[in-house]
Amino acid sequence: MENYNLCIIKPSKSAFSETFIHEHISRLKGNKKVLYGGDFPLYDDDGNFLIRSKIGLISYLIQKRIFKKKDIPVRTKALIHYLVNEKIDVVLAEYGMVGAMVAEACKLANVPLIIHFHGADAHHVPTVQKYKEWYLHAFKYAAKIIGVSNDMINSLRKLGVPENKLVLNPYGINTERFCPGEMELGQNFTFLFVGRFVAKKFPQAIVRAFSAVSSHVPNAKLIMTGDGPLLEDTKALCRQLNLSDKITFTGVVSSNEISALMKQSSCYVQHSVTTPEGDMEGTPNTILEAAAVGMPIVSTKHAGIKEAVLDGCSGFLVDEYDVDEMAAKMIEVAGFSRPVLAEMGNAGREHILENYNISFQIHKLDLIIMNSIK
Repeated sequence: MENYNLCIIKPSKSAFSETFIHEHISRLKGNKKVLYGGDFPLYDDDGNFLIRSKIGLISYLIQKRIFKKKDIPVRTKALIHYLVNEKIDVVLAEYGMVGAMVAEACKLANVPLIIHFHGADAHHVPTVQKYKEWYLHAFKYAAKIIGVSNDMINSLRKLGVPENKLVLNPYGINTERFCPGEMELGQNFTFLFVGRFVAKKFPQAIVRAFSAVSSHVPNAKLIMTGDGPLLEDTKALCRQLNLSDKITFTGVVSSNEISALMKQSSCYVQHSVTTPEGDMEGTPNTILEAAAVGMPIVSTKHAGIKEAVLDGCSGFLVDEYDVDEMAAKMIEVAGFSRPVLAEMGNAGREHILENYNISFQIHKLDLIIMNSIK
């Protein structure tokens, strides 16, 4: 059964870091429609408002902006109308907050709902508290609820998701795009970080660790790719530690450029942590991509990273917030011979091919979706 109508609902029209959603939209089977607009969809994939009348829009804005309401009937009715009018067979809600807010409309439209959690939506305490009542309602109606790591599955279990609805399905990687290249014989040993500059990725920890590394490995370089609220603070720390000639900030780059950077670099580094608010990663795509390329990885014992990196085999994992141990492992990797680095990289790629191949992971999601259709 492939000729069904699938509606994917996501928070934003476009976000450079949400490669997993882009893959869902491009690779999942079915006739796909995409809605977006925050924790509740406001727009269709052509950018048109789901609420068609001016009076309806005014009513929505008053209730949303002035009265700060979450249960807004005119908005719910607009989504119900869309689902029925477009003959939607099943809804995939990207992020728990979206699933929580659209559950009632899906129920009233008699459309099955699958909720895909990704990270903060399952772990970030303020977010969970804000949506807890809505989560519990959605958990009762949803056909399946997906987590991307065992840590996330445990968190969802604690939140009250019924055991028979929980599904573990990690992200997948395009192992043809992210594949090993020829290891360059450059004079520098280049460390690479790719991601958003946010608290749970703790980019300052990488800079501090690299500061220690640069004292022991004179030819060490660090490339930091991405954007985010902590970018300027991270750049300031770089200047403070007199590392401006050793650290390069590239800003946001394309997926193909990320693949090229990984093939040109020596070791991937990421210091993911659980923030004081409980925010955590799911399974970072960049960790999977780096392993697929065949890069040794130095990261933390955090969320899905513990499953994606074979500690002591394809890389090293240190305790969260342990910057000194992070530096020590980076120094250790920089001292390895080329054959040892290649052996670590090969182990990482084999692990990705066996457990995180995009075609297989999408196939599993396809089956979850098709089996949920009434």
